[in-house]
Amino acid sequence: MLTQLNPPIPLHVLGRGDGYALAVIDYGQEHNLLWVTAITATGEIWCAPNPQVRMQQNWSMGRPEPMAVMASKEAQSN
Repeated sequence: MLTQLNPPIPLHVLGRGDGYALAVIDYGQEHNLLWVTAITATGEIWCAPNPQVRMQQNWSMGRPEPMAVMASKEAQSN
């Protein structure tokens, strides 16, 4: 099942960067969700499995940047 997200959700894909999830693909209970995400820096579209996806920091909601996102961004800059 493919669900289009409206509005898109800002996410971070570990190893790829920040982007916006445009849709979610659900193949059923034996599979991870796949987040169809447009990566902001490169314009690439990736179907990222659920374990590789994290919410972005949101100051107004009081959500700090997750440790996994900080580590991913540090690895990308090296």
